[in-house]
Amino acid sequence: MPAYVIADVRQALDQEALVEYRRGNTESVARHGGHFVVRGGDMEVLEGDWDTRRIVVIAFPDMAAAHEWYESDDYAPLKALRQSASETNIILVDGV
Repeated sequence: MPAYVIADVRQALDQEALVEYRRGNTESVARHGGHFVVRGGDMEVLEGDWDTRRIVVIAFPDMAAAHEWYESDDYAPLKALRQSASETNIILVDGV
């Protein structure tokens, strides 16, 4: 069953660092069988009060693959870079 990592970027603190993060993360996600479904772009709030700057959705073959990526040695320095350069909420959900 596919699984999705959904990132809600609340605040970007360092744009240059985030560009570097995106460059490295593209390869890291692919190495773990994932691909980007949504990576920023125009968005429109249809209901509720959602204060976000950027939404990212990454599809993985399953929850295990998503965990392997998130906890991997190759993603660790990228994760630290992102955490220092942004305020982001991230969830992992099972697909249907």
